[in-house]
Amino acid sequence: MPDCDYCGESFGSERARDKHLKAEHADELGPIDRRRLDMEGDDESVLSGAAGPIALGVIILFAAAVIGFLVFSPGQSPEPHNLGGYHGHGTINMTVLGESPDFSRDRYQVQDRFFHFEARNGRIWHVHGEGVTLEYAMNTIDIGVTDDSVTYNGTTYEDSNPQYDVEVTVSGRNVNPSTYVLEGEGRTPVAGETSSDGHIRIIVTRAN
Repeated sequence: MPDCDYCGESFGSERARDKHLKAEHADELGPIDRRRLDMEGDDESVLSGAAGPIALGVIILFAAAVIGFLVFSPGQSPEPHNLGGYHGHGTINMTVLGESPDFSRDRYQVQDRFFHFEARNGRIWHVHGEGVTLEYAMNTIDIGVTDDSVTYNGTTYEDSNPQYDVEVTVSGRNVNPSTYVLEGEGRTPVAGETSSDGHIRIIVTRAN
């Protein structure tokens, strides 16, 4: 059940929570919440505007063609799209030379609409759309990842450097962060459970 980040009240759906945010916390909303709520109203105004059925159809077909080209063209990294059309969860374990970021801190909470941590929970990540790659996800919280390097707090640790061992995997599989799309299980793992298709592991250690 989605919770209100401002007062902690729980709701049966995200739509109900959004109505509550507009009615009770309009003056408290952060920039991400404001953009998200304003966007919903803008979408409705576009559909109810003066454009005729033919013009609207042309616009939709053109937009679909552009999205299809960007997302599915060979060699192209996927781009986040269809915000709200998919909601998945997973877990994360990140340690860099013995230091583990606390993703429950404000600096990591709800920094992006497509991927974020929320409700002061730093163990479970949320995806709210399609085409969200591991690289995109970590970039939203200022952490860079490739298949053989990690950039954290301004320092890049490369597996090719004999001083470090770098591991970047999802559910035990080596992945290319620029093309691997996060999905998770579509539900929140219960205590002690690891998602079968959504456990991110980012580990940097000193080589022996």
